[in-house]
Amino acid sequence: MNWIQVLLILAIVTLMVYLLRSRRSAQAKAWVKVGYVLFVVAAIYAIVRPNDTTVVANWLGVARGADLLEYALIVAFLFTTISTYMRFKDLELRYAQLARAVALEGARTPADD
Repeated sequence: MNWIQVLLILAIVTLMVYLLRSRRSAQAKAWVKVGYVLFVVAAIYAIVRPNDTTVVANWLGVARGADLLEYALIVAFLFTTISTYMRFKDLELRYAQLARAVALEGARTPADD
């Protein structure tokens, strides 16, 4: 194992510990945490045995393991982008509803003036 592999594994494990211990991730659903741990295990395996990614890529009809990983990262990026967009739209709607509720609660009739 060379130095870059050790560095990558340490970075991934550090990120995993940080994300699993943070308060925000503690509120996440269990399947998200399980999926993240599986992703970390797969990433460490791909770092330790990079030739195996080429074997899996060949099974799936892709020429190189690096290409397969790139395709997987593109899909993960698109999923994350769409998920973040949908979350922001939901928050925007909730803020609008809250603003309406506050405005209606503080509203006065013309007779009150």
